[in-house]
Amino acid sequence: MNRKYEATCCPKKPVLGNRPLLTEPQALPLEQVFKLLANGTRLRILHALARTGELCVSGIAEVLGRRPTAVSNQLQRLADRGIVEPRRNGNQILYRVIDPCVVKLLDSAWCLTEDARMRAEGRAARERTTR
Repeated sequence: MNRKYEATCCPKKPVLGNRPLLTEPQALPLEQVFKLLANGTRLRILHALARTGELCVSGIAEVLGRRPTAVSNQLQRLADRGIVEPRRNGNQILYRVIDPCVVKLLDSAWCLTEDARMRAEGRAARERTTR
């Protein structure tokens, strides 16, 4: 993970297990964040930005193999949510991740999927040897 994102992503809060059960009204904004992030292009944009720090729309489009208009649309959605921020540099508009929590979440989610895949492969291998 890029060192600039290793800082604490938000003020110290109680450990999740020590918090009261999430209420329906509290769950809604969380649901909206997960829905926003449940898009392969947006996840790839965030990863590209986490790796490089800043990129322009055409740079992101080139890295992802997508059209700049498609990337711009997804960046706007991320900017509207306060996850990325544009910065003008002459004629270019560069984007960067401004919420380090999203980088931490992306890293954790990727870790979760890799670990789950490895556990599934381990189970499958054990099942083959017990037959």
